[in-house]
Amino acid sequence: MAMDVIDYEVRGAEMQFVEVELDPGEAAIGEAGSLMFMDAGIGMDTVFGDGSAQQGGFFGKLLGAGKRLVTGESLFTTVYTNQTQAKQRVAFAAPYPGKILPMDLRQLGGTLICQKDAFLCAARGVSLGIAFQQKLSVGFFGGEGFIMQKLDGDGLAFVHAGGTVVKRELAAGQQLLVDTGCVVAYTPSTNFEIQYVGKIKTALFGGEGLFFARLTGPGTIWLQSLPFSRLASRVFAAAPQRGGSREEGSILPGMAAGGLLGGVLGGDDE
Repeated sequence: MAMDVIDYEVRGAEMQFVEVELDPGEAAIGEAGSLMFMDAGIGMDTVFGDGSAQQGGFFGKLLGAGKRLVTGESLFTTVYTNQTQAKQRVAFAAPYPGKILPMDLRQLGGTLICQKDAFLCAARGVSLGIAFQQKLSVGFFGGEGFIMQKLDGDGLAFVHAGGTVVKRELAAGQQLLVDTGCVVAYTPSTNFEIQYVGKIKTALFGGEGLFFARLTGPGTIWLQSLPFSRLASRVFAAAPQRGGSREEGSILPGMAAGGLLGGVLGGDDE
């Protein structure tokens, strides 16, 4: 299927969104829940898989949907098509603080491997597949890095990364050790392996995991400073487990929940 050539603009700083301009008949595909706004002349259509195999019959559609299901994503994506004779715009928002990275698959050799929750949107025709790591140790110990998404095509795709993003060019044989959750994407020429930290006390008391991702060049890699899993674990650890903390912060949440003020007015302070 021919790729749609789309124009775009990434807006914002910490909480970014990408605004895509579609010519008449052009379309973009978006991850479920990523839409921010769209012009009235754009039509929405929910399709099996990624929309790249819509001319390939039911089996092709089902295969594309199955690939998305394996990576933990929805069976469906949404295709946004410009149904007018004028330019129309549609915008997709990042799910948490970070950066939106435009990836020109043509310049990257036609394929990009990224974390399974990194994909945000793309030009119609980009295929979303799965990339299993070849070594069994990655499957057992790699956690976030085992099953990744593979983006194929020669159009634009947009991926989202948390925090600050670093792009590194690895020469042939050059290696970099990275926390598995900090790997956003890499080109297929990069070798991805899991390496044991080496010392059990480092893992137990150093605050890090037992395993690192070892990336070996040649290739291009993108790293994020704030993986969503790390952000979620910090929020969960800081969240009050039973209706609010009495030791810090405003007393208003406690008051709203029948706390301090409710107790005083109700005579429960005896």
